[in-house]
Amino acid sequence: MKIKSEIEIIQKKHKDSPTLVVVLVGENPASLSYVRGKERACLKAGINCLIYKYDKNVSEKELQKVLQKLNKDSSVNGIIVQLPLPENINEDTIIQSIVPHKDVDGLTTENLGLLAAGTPRFVPATPLGVQKMLSEINFQTDGSNIVIIGRSKLVGTPLALLLSSKSEMGNATVTVCHSRTKELSKYTLQADVIIVATGRPNTLTIDMIANNPIIIDVGVNRVEDESKKNGYRLVGDTDFENIIENVSKITPVPGGVGPMTITMLLQNVLKAYTNSTKIQI
Repeated sequence: MKIKSEIEIIQKKHKDSPTLVVVLVGENPASLSYVRGKERACLKAGINCLIYKYDKNVSEKELQKVLQKLNKDSSVNGIIVQLPLPENINEDTIIQSIVPHKDVDGLTTENLGLLAAGTPRFVPATPLGVQKMLSEINFQTDGSNIVIIGRSKLVGTPLALLLSSKSEMGNATVTVCHSRTKELSKYTLQADVIIVATGRPNTLTIDMIANNPIIIDVGVNRVEDESKKNGYRLVGDTDFENIIENVSKITPVPGGVGPMTITMLLQNVLKAYTNSTKIQI
């Protein structure tokens, strides 16, 4: 992994390592799993990963105080608040409490604005991972027709900005569809690439695709399955089993977008470190 080798250079030359703090609130099973994955990846790459865990009843003001302290701590390079947060906490208020140069999720207004302006500081990890996946299969985004289903600030909106930007892996014609879109298949049937990020199983079905498109499935959903020891299995947002024979490529769930997202997050943490320390690798 290139990130690991770059961090090894930092450790050898400067006796230092990047540090990421993940703020976790409550016991959401999916969040706990995601945080464990990030922690393992950081350890493997040589990044210090500190988990700040709080009870679901923690107040918004208490979390803001924690973030203010982390903002001022020069030993902390990146800060993530694991979403979703409990209903008693305003997610946007908390995210905006992170200083932009430590916002390695790229969700603050400043960082999203820089992305929209074409001069990104940190691109949210999942959109960056999706773009990287398209690059790795040598797909030419320039002039392509890409449909994104889902408009969240974490995936859909920044991904649309990224893929339509004037850049080597941009210049696509991007259509963003969502829960209010009428006749969704009218758009998906014309797409070269369909990216699904709704958090709902079977959002994309076989009758909605044509011409063997590339499908990138961002969703991770639990569905009951009595044949499994834990009583459930993980599926994406597509009807994977029924469409797999009618696409040119499709990402599996789990094991598709998730690992790439974590890799891009580590890249953002390394970037935050080099930006703050002015160290050149």
